[in-house]
Amino acid sequence: MSAAILPPSKTQYLTVPETAKDKASLKSFDKAEVAKHNKEGDLWIIVDTAVYDVSKFADMHPGGSHVLLQVAGKDATEAFFGMHRSEVLTKYSRYLIGTIAGDKPQIVLPTNGTLSPVPYAEPTWLSEGFKSPYYRDSHRSLQKAMREFVDAEVREDAQMHEKDGKRPTVELVQKMGSPDMNLNAMRLGPSKLLHGKKLFGGVKPEEFDYFHEMIISQELVRAGARGYADGLQGGMCIGLPPVMNFGSDELKQKVIPDVLAGKKFISLAITEAFAGSDVAGLRTTAKKTPDGKHYIVNGTKKWITNGNFSDYFSAAVNTGNGLSMLLIPRGEGVETKLIKTSYSTTAGTAYITFDNVKVPVENLLGKEGKGLFVVLSNFNHERWAMCCGSVAGSRLIVEECMRWAHQRKVFGKALINQPVIRAKLAAMIYKIEGLQAYLENVTFQMCHMTYAQQADLLAGPIGLLKTACTRAAGEIADDAVQIFGGRGITQNGMGGIIEMFQRTQKFDAILGGAEEVLADLGVRQASRKMPKAVL
Repeated sequence: MSAAILPPSKTQYLTVPETAKDKASLKSFDKAEVAKHNKEGDLWIIVDTAVYDVSKFADMHPGGSHVLLQVAGKDATEAFFGMHRSEVLTKYSRYLIGTIAGDKPQIVLPTNGTLSPVPYAEPTWLSEGFKSPYYRDSHRSLQKAMREFVDAEVREDAQMHEKDGKRPTVELVQKMGSPDMNLNAMRLGPSKLLHGKKLFGGVKPEEFDYFHEMIISQELVRAGARGYADGLQGGMCIGLPPVMNFGSDELKQKVIPDVLAGKKFISLAITEAFAGSDVAGLRTTAKKTPDGKHYIVNGTKKWITNGNFSDYFSAAVNTGNGLSMLLIPRGEGVETKLIKTSYSTTAGTAYITFDNVKVPVENLLGKEGKGLFVVLSNFNHERWAMCCGSVAGSRLIVEECMRWAHQRKVFGKALINQPVIRAKLAAMIYKIEGLQAYLENVTFQMCHMTYAQQADLLAGPIGLLKTACTRAAGEIADDAVQIFGGRGITQNGMGGIIEMFQRTQKFDAILGGAEEVLADLGVRQASRKMPKAVL
């Protein structure tokens, strides 16, 4: 089916923010009328044909009333966009009173659910005039639905909790897990969990593939909140698969429905203060009781995503005969403490203590002593999902830098006129476009391989892809801060997204396997397949 059948949603030119209430009551003015309102207590301004009465707001203006008095009664479009993001117009739409008669707007304001018109802000398959062999109508339908959902319901929650550090709103997670959406289950990739279910975006269960999952991951990143992104079921995405793939039928029936519905929360508890990438060095122990009915678990886990609010922990333990995996419910002997990292505590990153925790032997995931296989089988998908998010995060930065470079004026000219700025943007663009193509190639292979084939053939490529993504993200973050200057290290305003990205992009370079470990993994796996005949 042709990819052109379902065209992408386009961004619209808007005279006024789409959130402005009662547009029908807005009046029409000429510039001469606006010019009369040019003093303290009677202060109007024009921003791209929209007229705002900021008389009462002047004293509350963060930059002081004198800033507004400088443009009182005038067209303040250039001054406004030299200091503010267009979202500010939405925030203060209550001061909107009318428009300038006969004038047409020149500025593109954000429109919920639509694509960005900024070059390279969207991947090629969403760019007008371009084709892709990977995406069908169901992918485009899901992308449109996800963009609308993120814009309407996720972004505000994300920005609020990124600042207050509280976990994502539980009601939102439960909505994502409702029978009408099943979005939580879709985030776990193609699986039996989707059979017979109604899927978000009108996708049929039998056609759902890894490209659909990639779209979900990349659209959620557009909320621009790295800590929140992990808090929004990051623990589920890596903590539930061990139960799905290795738990008993009884355990699955008890745990999976509640987790997918957002009634219970789960996290993956592997890393310890003593062992990160060195999984074999874990010290948490699980010893069977004399009657053989329970394990007694003792030890600690550190940097566990969502651990502070999880009800279950898919935990790696030493059973004396090797590494094993247990599902440990929160209960007596389980204590969690919040870890403050360089991103928001909304992720619920935790230090966990297991003190003589009694766990039924039925909670064993896989076979005793064979837990390393359970751990390793989970890594490919986890790392691939991190690549999806990293690429989307870097692309969001490209968009921000393109917007700023054309908006910001220095020495009488737009920043984009500086060759050094264009060179930085060029480097960002070719990195992100190359990584998106790399990611899509790997995703296509996943769609046409069994789980066993993925483990055999893709562990190395995915490790190298993740390394490439996170190395590029670091370079993109560095260039972005230089482009934004002081705003790039300020947590709100024009450079807020840049500041967040440069502060948090290292998480992807550490979580799920450090860059150096994964780069080495990629070469070691390639070396195993190196034929001696060519030496």
